[in-house]
Amino acid sequence: LKSAIMKPSDLQPEEFAGHFATYINQVSGEYTLVEELEISVHRLIKFVQNIPLDKFDYRYAEGKWTIKELLVHIMDAERVFSNRAMRIARNDKTPLPGFDQDDYAPYMDANERSVESILEEYEAVRKSSITLFKNFNDKMWQRDGLASGTHITTLAIAYIIAGHEAHHIGVIKERYL
Repeated sequence: LKSAIMKPSDLQPEEFAGHFATYINQVSGEYTLVEELEISVHRLIKFVQNIPLDKFDYRYAEGKWTIKELLVHIMDAERVFSNRAMRIARNDKTPLPGFDQDDYAPYMDANERSVESILEEYEAVRKSSITLFKNFNDKMWQRDGLASGTHITTLAIAYIIAGHEAHHIGVIKERYL
């Protein structure tokens, strides 16, 4: 599929809201989109398994999330974005609402969970996204819809998923370790 082998730099500015460029620009373009999502599963798991146990509940500042909360946030966002991608790919023209990550955080109970349970769920979420995306054809990848009040293509959403994760790994490296 032509769309599945595009590089993030091939996306046009009208395919996504400008603030998503922060995430899209995190994706190197070295691999196809699906390959990047498959490789990043292993990259994240290996990275998390090398974090010292005493760091998972650490907050670098008051009101900031712990590493466990960041990991669950990555999954919550991926689920929301994958749902948007599926709906837009299926030509659902319903304007899709945004979600406030800060409203989700108090109810995720991430700090009550084991790292193993978080990684197990993460793998399942990513496998679901990959399976969905592997079955999109070019027309599905190029469809656009309205989410959070802005136009976005299915392809841009998938790159946002990959880049959002990469962004948060960078935050963990910079501020937590």
